[in-house]
This record gives sequence, C-alpha cells and structure tokens, in this order.
Amino acid sequence: MVTKKIHLKNNEEILNILGTSDSNLRALERAYRVSIFVRHDEANESATLTIKGKNSSVDKASREISSMLEAYYFLSKEKENKTEVLLQEDSLSPEAIYKTYSGREITPKTENQKKYVDLISNNDIVFSTGPAGTGKTYIAVSMALRALQRKEIKKIVLARPIVEAGESLGFLPGDIDEKVNPYLRPVNDALFSLLGPERFRAYKDEDIIEIAPLAYMRGRTLESAFIILDEAQNATCQQMKMFLTRMGMFSKTVVTGDITQIDLPSHKQSGLLQAIKVLKNIHEIKFVKFEKNDIVRHPLVSRIVEAYEEWESKK
Repeated sequence: MVTKKIHLKNNEEILNILGTSDSNLRALERAYRVSIFVRHDEANESATLTIKGKNSSVDKASREISSMLEAYYFLSKEKENKTEVLLQEDSLSPEAIYKTYSGREITPKTENQKKYVDLISNNDIVFSTGPAGTGKTYIAVSMALRALQRKEIKKIVLARPIVEAGESLGFLPGDIDEKVNPYLRPVNDALFSLLGPERFRAYKDEDIIEIAPLAYMRGRTLESAFIILDEAQNATCQQMKMFLTRMGMFSKTVVTGDITQIDLPSHKQSGLLQAIKVLKNIHEIKFVKFEKNDIVRHPLVSRIVEAYEEWESKK
C-alpha cells in the first residue's frame, strides 16, 4: 500500500474535483480501486486529498486528478478569454478596430484607411505605401492585436530592415539588442501605446510578440502569425523575397513603406519597388496607396510634406 497527497488550492478546485456530494471521488475510487480521503482547511479555503492503494493504482488515480485540474483551468481560461473578447468587441463603436489599454478607440479616419482595414481583414498579403503619418504601421499593428485578441493568430512578428548609416553594427557598443533597439523603437512605441506597459512586457516575455531586424527572418516559417514588415522601402530585393516567403499556414502579412524615403545605397534597388512591380498581377495580393490627405498627425505634418515635395520638384 502506498499513499499520495494532492493539494487543492481553492474552493473552485475543490468543487470541480470532488463533485456534488463527493461523487467524482467515489467514481475514482471505483475505477482505480483506491481509497481517497479529504481533509478540508476551512481557514485557507483549501483541501488535501490523500490517495491510498497499490502503487500503480495510486499513480493512475493521481494522474487522472491532475488531468481534471488541467482541463478545469483550460476551460476556465478559454471562457475568460472569450468573455474578455466579447466584452471588448461589444464595447467598441461600429467603425473602431481596437481599444487601447487606456480605453481609446482606434478608428480609421480617411477613406484610404478604411480601405486598408478592409483589405487586411479579407486578404492574406497587403502592401501599403505612402508618406509618414498616414497610419500605415499603427493600423497594421492594431489589426494584428485585434486578430490576436480574437484568437485568429497565435503570434505577432514585426520586422524592420536595418540600414547602417556611417557605422557598422559590429562596431557599435552593446549587445545585439542594444545595437538594433534604436531601429526598432518606432514599432516598440506603437505597441507600447496600444497595449500599455504591463501587457506589452508580458507579450514580449512570452514571445507572443516578436520585434526583430529583417535579417533575422531568414530560414523561418511563421504559421498562425500576423507578420508586419515596416519601412519596407529599405529592404533589398533579396530581403523582400526572403521575407514574403516566410509566411506559413493561417498567417497574414502586411508590408508598409514610403517609396520617397529610400535610404539604401544608390547601387541597390528597393525590394519594395520591385515587389510592387513583380506581384501586381497576383489577384490575392492587395495594394493601398496613401496620399498627403491621409496624414492624421499634427496638421503641420501635411504642410511639411507638401513643402518638401515642392522643393524637390523645383530641383
């Protein structure tokens, strides 16, 4: 005869494991030919199960109880997640796509932004181009978080090409994270503002959200993921092809960029420009082009963009 003890931490565990009038325990005793005794700790609202019987029988009974506990917590978590999603979805206004941790709704403000949201919702690969401030990245990240919230994906991957200006990364101080962090800061900031500090850190720690240089995507297949390539105008042709072929089953890809802000050396062609030409006839791949009137930052941003365009046209 051997003895094994299992601790039940709260009243919910006790109720689900013991059953009505200890009916679950009696069924376990009959099934595995063991004796199960319960000692309640009223002060801590907990209980200890003592299982007695032959070694193999006790092991089987304890494994069954552990499985019951796992199933209980899995179902509870699923119910909690679905309730949270339903509550958040119900509380959104009709055109909002996501609600930030602070309660602010993210809503497309221009016709092109509405088109962008619709294209992302209904297609697996979407390219968006246009000037800064048009919401290309922010809306894509919001849509990714919505997909994560709805359990449509399991992971968000955000990539950016790193174009070295002056100094090689190898000569910059710090480890690899410290070297590339300045390049990835804009997508970090977008996620931080949408999720808040606690959830942002938790998602990164749990690898639910991954932010990485584009070069780190090589050799991977990303399934059940929402993949965003930001600042894609600075990806080389080889990098763009590599990135677009990382997408696995049940995934979405959004590519954003501003073709007027290419920082690549003059002898290298932008992978974004090439991709637009190469893929334009594939019906399942969609493209949206933002204009100056889609800029939703400070009103002066539009005027700055216009001033630079006028200056460059004179040159």
